[in-house]
Amino acid sequence: MSTLFLRTLRDDPADAEVPSHRLLVRGGYIRRAAPGGFTWLPLGYRVFRNVERIVREEMDAMGAQEVQFPALLPREPYEATGRWTEYGDNLFRLKDRRGNDFLLGPTHEEMFTLLVKDLYGSYKDLPVSLYQIQTKYRDEARPRAGLFRGREFTMKDSYSFDVDDAGLDRSYAAHREAYIRIFDRMGLEYVIVSAMSGAMGGSKSEEFLHPTSIGEDTFVRSPGGYAANVEAVSTVVPESIPFDGLPEAHVEDTPDTPTIETLVAVANELFPDAGHTAADTLKNVVVTLVHPDGTREPLVVGLPGDREVDTKRLEAQVSPAEVEPFTDFAGHPELVKGYIGPQVLGSEGKSGIRYLVDPRVVPGSRWITGANEPGKHVFDLVAGRDFTWDGVIEAAEVLPGDPAPDGSGPLELARGVEMGHIFQLGRKYAEALDLKVLDENGKLVTVTMGSYGIGVSRAVAAIAESTHDELGLVWPRSVAPADVHLVATGKDAAVFEYAETLAAELVAAGLTVLFDDRPKVSPGVKFKDAELLGMPTIVTVGRGLADGAIEVRDRRSGERSEVAVADAREAVLTAVRG
Repeated sequence: MSTLFLRTLRDDPADAEVPSHRLLVRGGYIRRAAPGGFTWLPLGYRVFRNVERIVREEMDAMGAQEVQFPALLPREPYEATGRWTEYGDNLFRLKDRRGNDFLLGPTHEEMFTLLVKDLYGSYKDLPVSLYQIQTKYRDEARPRAGLFRGREFTMKDSYSFDVDDAGLDRSYAAHREAYIRIFDRMGLEYVIVSAMSGAMGGSKSEEFLHPTSIGEDTFVRSPGGYAANVEAVSTVVPESIPFDGLPEAHVEDTPDTPTIETLVAVANELFPDAGHTAADTLKNVVVTLVHPDGTREPLVVGLPGDREVDTKRLEAQVSPAEVEPFTDFAGHPELVKGYIGPQVLGSEGKSGIRYLVDPRVVPGSRWITGANEPGKHVFDLVAGRDFTWDGVIEAAEVLPGDPAPDGSGPLELARGVEMGHIFQLGRKYAEALDLKVLDENGKLVTVTMGSYGIGVSRAVAAIAESTHDELGLVWPRSVAPADVHLVATGKDAAVFEYAETLAAELVAAGLTVLFDDRPKVSPGVKFKDAELLGMPTIVTVGRGLADGAIEVRDRRSGERSEVAVADAREAVLTAVRG
């Protein structure tokens, strides 16, 4: 450590929002280079490479082959798939000196597809799985949480290529098992959840989420084992209700009721025996969709009044369009703010505005909703009889206690960080880029693909986030920058000489050792640094050496043991290897 490029900090960095960011900077693992971009320092890069090593070993073991693409990519392949436009402002775009368009790669589906198209043409060449560990670039509007959400980050992305769907199923299963092994080896807790494919396209999709309170992803799980990203949860749809015998709709004066709470209060004053709740009201929320080409479209979402629109769920449904608040009420006088009803909505309605409803709005369901006049609501408005809609959308928030779609019990909500995502892409990119091979009958068939990503740099942050304690980092042995942190304390030359001899013995036995040989640093500072840096085993050589003993401490449990000098090498090897 007397020569290691390292400076630990006593104080937290001002911009650190989460423990992993705070401790990685304080421990001298990373330094901020720009908003959303970090420099890896020697200790941090060792952790990073250990994560890479685990990923690489398991990908190689499952038969995937490593390639490496440039980060600077041409526009044309992304134009062919539509993603040059769909990525919008998230894409870093630039021109070369000749005026040609390029981008910094956010992901590489197009390039993998074209590579296979260039070299392979027969079913005999398939299946094949290729992967890379590469820096990616996305122009995040709000980089945050250190390594968790940056503009520049490292991913492992792999792609499988098969002749048919059965082959894709096998490739997907192989990747899924490899991911389980990878995250198990990293020591990361994870939950596998059903997910939306989003802009990636394709059918089956699962995320590997690390549960943490700082996570940006909300997911649900049930006692019976159902788990899904909140965007992928499907609503249990009620049965339709016959129209026969349902009362006629009637408009009532409901002054000063622009909110659901005020409306329910007035409804129960008007009809005290009905016991109305927010779930009986139909809220109609207007948003603006901004399409990749810049087109702006108003959209109204109808949902029960006891729920809010979940922006992430809505955005997942309307992707690649983005969602913005609607403000143009002056341009749409038929929309009476606070009193919007479905009678004027829909592409065939007076407003011409597309109207999508929650799955709970089934034919025969009765609602209290706006009458499209200030201070008036309509009661007993029956879906399918008194109003229609253009389609159904899963945009309402999921609430604790909602039934799991597979009947496995009530849902609970939790937060997590996405560590990996696997997709069955199908033929979207192969069709766009004309990737075909001859089958065994000599007929051209479109190849089917899978896409599989792991956040390598994000994994470093997730491990730091999940294993730290009040003293500092606590690295799992599989990714720690060193097996042993050897601390020599005091001023006695014999202490430093013995510690150096022990370090050499441990290195010769195959261990990596971080040796604190700094001669003019106090024992207190050395111990604090050892706790902050978080190697799994801490060995102290100090005053006890005169009595023929050293201390071996487990960083995670805090267990300490005095070990005779004669047994030191074997004791440390046993502590490290078990």
